Amino acid sequence: MRSALRFPVHVRPPVLPSRFPPGAAAPSAPSSPCVRLCRIGADGLCEGCLRSGEEIARWPRMDEVERRRLMEGVLPGRERGRSGFLERLHERERLRAALYPLRQPPGGDGWNRSELDDLLPQPAALAEAAVLVGLVPREGAGTQVLLTRRTDALRHHGGQVSFPGGRVEAGDAGALGAALRESHEEIALEARQVAPLGYLDPFLTISGFRVVPVVAVIDPDYVPQPHPDEVAAVFEVPFDYLMSASHLRQVEMEFRGRPRSVLEYDWPGQRIWGATAAILYNLRRRLEEGA
Repeated sequence: MRSALRFPVHVRPPVLPSRFPPGAAAPSAPSSPCVRLCRIGADGLCEGCLRSGEEIARWPRMDEVERRRLMEGVLPGRERGRSGFLERLHERERLRAALYPLRQPPGGDGWNRSELDDLLPQPAALAEAAVLVGLVPREGAGTQVLLTRRTDALRHHGGQVSFPGGRVEAGDAGALGAALRESHEEIALEARQVAPLGYLDPFLTISGFRVVPVVAVIDPDYVPQPHPDEVAAVFEVPFDYLMSASHLRQVEMEFRGRPRSVLEYDWPGQRIWGATAAILYNLRRRLEEGA
């Protein structure tokens, strides 16, 4: 793709959607914390919702008061116990308020569909994919965004900066399951080192994928181990830098005979652009609208 692009000498401020749909409201009944990541861990709790097997079995027979007591009191306490690093992320409540909840992944087409209408197949032919937008709370340095640079040999977006992720496979528990599996395969990130927060809006890539971003907190003790066939480098960029509108620009180009534009951040030694920059833009706008 890169060989077909012609960059001009000028750039202009982004002209993009100024608002995104509100996050899906929680269902009124029956209340459930299930996020479709249904595996019982060594501690006897579901890896997705943190309910015990006995609580899951009793759930249909519980009244709404008991369900709410578990969802609003017991389960958050278990989450803090399992993912203590979650408490270090100062932005966690703002993020949760701005994102689609884990138990309700976003539906619909990608927010950038109109930009790619003449390039993509019909929605039914799009491949489903997911990425992990990992936020690392660093003592003294603040929150960092974890990014990878793909190896040049990869078929899709080789050599580009991206979030860990990939295609949703038949055995995955939806977008969340795919994002966790791909992150483990690409950079050896264990599920116990991740505390998912919610979803961003789906985004369509020029290669024909409908990508659902999963925003999550990553344990700062995690040590990246990139898979040499897929990931050339793992690095971090300050969250505040990427959430500043002044650091994002829109670059004009020509692709398949028509003027196009892509988003881009300037960061020393790395070019953060395209789908990755657009996902970060979506996150920034959601936080701004939530405020």
